[in-house]
Amino acid sequence: MSPLQASFQLFVLCAVVACPDALAAASTVTLDHATVIGTTNGSVTTFSGIPFAEPPIGDLRLRLPQPILGYNGTINATQPATQCIQIHPGIREDMPVEMLQDMGAYLPAVTGTEPDVPQDEDCLSVTVQVPSGTPPDAKLPVSFYIYGGGFATGSSVKFLGDALVARSIAIKQPVIYVVFNDRLNTFGFLGGKEVKEASVGNLGLHDQRLALKWVNKYISAFGGDPEKVTIWGASAGAGSVSLQMVTNGGNDEGLFRGAVMLSGSPFPNGDITHVQNYYDIIVEQTGCKNSTDTLDCGLALPWSPHADGVFLKAPAQHLVLDGGVSNVPFITSDALDEGTIFASGSFNVTYLYPDDPAQGSPFGTGNDDQLAPMYKRMAAFQGDVVFQAPRRFFLEQRSSKQPAWSYISKHGAFKGLGVPHLSDSISPLFVPSEVTDFVIQFTATLDTNGIPNQTVQWPKYDSHRRQILTLVDGGLELGNDTLRLGAMAGLTALTLAYPPQVGHASGVSSGRHVFYNNEMI
Repeated sequence: MSPLQASFQLFVLCAVVACPDALAAASTVTLDHATVIGTTNGSVTTFSGIPFAEPPIGDLRLRLPQPILGYNGTINATQPATQCIQIHPGIREDMPVEMLQDMGAYLPAVTGTEPDVPQDEDCLSVTVQVPSGTPPDAKLPVSFYIYGGGFATGSSVKFLGDALVARSIAIKQPVIYVVFNDRLNTFGFLGGKEVKEASVGNLGLHDQRLALKWVNKYISAFGGDPEKVTIWGASAGAGSVSLQMVTNGGNDEGLFRGAVMLSGSPFPNGDITHVQNYYDIIVEQTGCKNSTDTLDCGLALPWSPHADGVFLKAPAQHLVLDGGVSNVPFITSDALDEGTIFASGSFNVTYLYPDDPAQGSPFGTGNDDQLAPMYKRMAAFQGDVVFQAPRRFFLEQRSSKQPAWSYISKHGAFKGLGVPHLSDSISPLFVPSEVTDFVIQFTATLDTNGIPNQTVQWPKYDSHRRQILTLVDGGLELGNDTLRLGAMAGLTALTLAYPPQVGHASGVSSGRHVFYNNEMI
């Protein structure tokens, strides 16, 4: 440990335990000509809801985000940040009773409680959480979190990182945590030819990029190192991380040096014009059909990223295949049964997945948990086509070019759902866990090993040995990423040849289904 690091850790201890004056002083930072006032709770100081872009309203509605040109006066960052307009997830009432019970237990575990915080279109803000007493010259690593929610729901106030920052102090790897709001659903991911022609597709991804640029410019004022930023996320947040890696020809502009994707990777997505029918529905329902500019006239359907010709020049997996990927170390993971929560709607089946419940998801349960005809078969397909196969494809394409690690979660099963979507990432922001420590260690060192009392050394992934870490009840194990090799290879070939539309019509309203020619598979 260097003298500077030792001095800083003593400073943190002083600030938390014995030096209230230092604690109070650390609750303000200076940005340009403004004083930002935060709040301190124990070992963590939080600065909430600092605007990073001009309000996306009026002439800036459905337009690219515009950066804040500078700060003046006093910014009160003590109140929860306003949420962006969103569609909250709900449980379909027509599901089997067993599934309703399972969902009732599952959703609170992975999403927490819904915050009692207003929603507004003026919502583009960033929240920064630091170890209390962090001096501006500390140069701490930065953990930049992109929340999930199917690109339809989520907010910074729902995914605060108090537990992660406190844990980073406890294991002597202090980090700064950043979370922010980006536009969602129709406001952030509207599709259609009109959107493509106006070059305003994937606005939510542009919001994310601008938030990263804000961190690059201002995080040093909070004691962070702009050259040590790791981006990470879960579910749609993980997908967003992967899209930040493949945009701009893979040029990350020095905005991040590492990436972590939990339950997500470069997922199959088609051209933005393939969702024209949904754009037309909005135009019809908002009375804008006869408007000369339907884009400006009106906007409630959920949307997700597609190739728009600007942020995403082509479907994400094509960009990976072409080699345009940010060359940074990364971690990517999935839960064993990614598809179970998305398989409750109407569906057709593919010959790649046998009509045999014993081979369906939840895996390893024989003929049990067959909640509806074809349910387990469809759950296996849905989990593989959107999550497992894209993760494996990304690793196969990139692990020989940059350091990569992968893990599968097999612990914390729910009856009927198995180890469902996001089970690989339930804990990091709520309670300490193995995943929390891995994220902190990777943020600090770009390595997954070296954690105090680590029981298993996590090897890098390579496409020959395919070694991965497995999270099981009671600990960690090493395994091989070889399940359903033929089926997943077939799915990847299919999605590369015919990029599907990944939509939102499932048991959870913010979930993902895969469509070809507007028909749900």
